[in-house]
Amino acid sequence: MAKILVVDDESSIIEVLDSLLSRNGHDIASASNGNVAVNLLKDNAFDLLITDMRMPGMNGLELMKSAKNLQEHLAVIVMSAYAEVDEAVSAMKEGAFDYITKPFKFDELLLTVQRALSYENAMVENKLLKRSLKTKYHFDFIIGDSEPMLRVYSLIEKVAKTGSTVLVTGESGTGKELIARAIHESSARSKYPFIKVNCAAMPDNLLESELFGYVKGAFTGAANDRKGLFEAADGGTIFLDEIGSVPLNTQVKLLRVLQEKEIRRVGGTDNVKVDVRIVAATNEDLRRKTTIGEFREDLYFRLSVIPVVLPPLRERREDIPALIDHFLKRFSDENHRKITMGAGALEMFCEYSWPGNIRQLENLVNRVATLNETGEIIVDELPQELLTRSHPEQVSHAPLPMHGDLDTIIPLKKYLRKVEKAYLGKVLDRCDGDKNLAAKNLGISLASLYRKYEE
Repeated sequence: MAKILVVDDESSIIEVLDSLLSRNGHDIASASNGNVAVNLLKDNAFDLLITDMRMPGMNGLELMKSAKNLQEHLAVIVMSAYAEVDEAVSAMKEGAFDYITKPFKFDELLLTVQRALSYENAMVENKLLKRSLKTKYHFDFIIGDSEPMLRVYSLIEKVAKTGSTVLVTGESGTGKELIARAIHESSARSKYPFIKVNCAAMPDNLLESELFGYVKGAFTGAANDRKGLFEAADGGTIFLDEIGSVPLNTQVKLLRVLQEKEIRRVGGTDNVKVDVRIVAATNEDLRRKTTIGEFREDLYFRLSVIPVVLPPLRERREDIPALIDHFLKRFSDENHRKITMGAGALEMFCEYSWPGNIRQLENLVNRVATLNETGEIIVDELPQELLTRSHPEQVSHAPLPMHGDLDTIIPLKKYLRKVEKAYLGKVLDRCDGDKNLAAKNLGISLASLYRKYEE
């Protein structure tokens, strides 16, 4: 849901836009003139401004300039009559996203609003990420100095100096976008845009028009020519996340970009040259997808000029303490209270298998830090998922079958687990419930004791 400010001196226009945009889930505020709109902008944050060009007092162009001074990242759409098109074009040169002519079609308006919000959000994210790169995304701040990560760093350093296409592979949550940003920021393209595209998050028809743009009349609602993300990323890097989700017909166009360094807008006939580095990422086996016809083999080879394979967190456990320190420090800074991880809790974190990798680790650290009240996270505060490597079987508490009692035959492994758990219970009783003492007497770690007792 976006917060949209509509400005027009005609109440009927405001009523129509309010009704239409509200039905589509947006939060609408309105003003009948530029001065009222400026006061609203001073006190409220908006995602989009839709304003008429000609109004008594402050006109649409003047309002847009004032609005941009108050809210730098505000997207603006101007409305104009056919006779005012030149003024609308001037507004676009001054920073408006687009214009619509009165009387407008509802589907055209909704499409323009959707694109304005999507584009402005992408630009805002890109600017904010640029500002935070030195502290969050820069090469130096990829956390971990394990042997697998040192190999990745070495490869990034070499890759960044070239213009080669890169394919980053790894399980979900391993930090593929972080690697793509590090490659971009360490390259000669760092002063130009870095644009991320989640290929799995868009319908097939929308993905193609977003990537390559379109010409006026290419489809219903295409009222004007529109640049795609490849043109927007010119000079910089485009990050194609979830590349395995791209449909085959769009794969052909991607291949053209890689081979010819040019794109053709949807519905167009002219080729447009683009200078863009492609970094693609996937958690799928693209080689297998080529064998079953779901991914073009020629595109696969073009993308994987330099493959970067990210290790899962379970293969770089020695990095877990540093990652936890990083997440806790950020949490502490943001919430103005210091949180640390106790030794026992840290051991449990290090022994867990982390199927969701770094993303799961970060979420879990934030969760336990949020709920912590003492300033130190201890074992008793950890969620159940950390106590077992996988979902344990439900353990029956029926009497154990002993010698001579074979009415019930169970698998040997299950029987041994029952015996082991019974023994652990007796040891804990002897140690008066002191788990640390019990683990020490058993010659196992505290984490192992918890895990065995939960199995």
